[in-house]
Amino acid sequence: MAQTTLTGVVTSDKRDKTITVSIASRETHPLYRKQYTKTRKYTAHDEKNEAKLGDRVEIVACRPFSKTVTYNLVKIVERAHGSVELKDNVMEAELPEKEVK
Repeated sequence: MAQTTLTGVVTSDKRDKTITVSIASRETHPLYRKQYTKTRKYTAHDEKNEAKLGDRVEIVACRPFSKTVTYNLVKIVERAHGSVELKDNVMEAELPEKEVK
């Protein structure tokens, strides 16, 4: 029996030893023939807390670890390239002061 293997992007890594993986698929409407994207979320067990937000991972179906966790992390296919965060404090400090005449 073949195991179900899915590839997706980590959308949450806040829980201990658990990640949330989003998998997007393109489907065609049977009547209107228009394509649309359907996104499904799966929770997977990550024993070593290796996966981080934005990583592309491969998960496989396994025995239930809890009520919602029925997948296990197999490997990290691609690491995230990092993100940029803007700080409001810095942005306001860099603005020049207006002169009142």
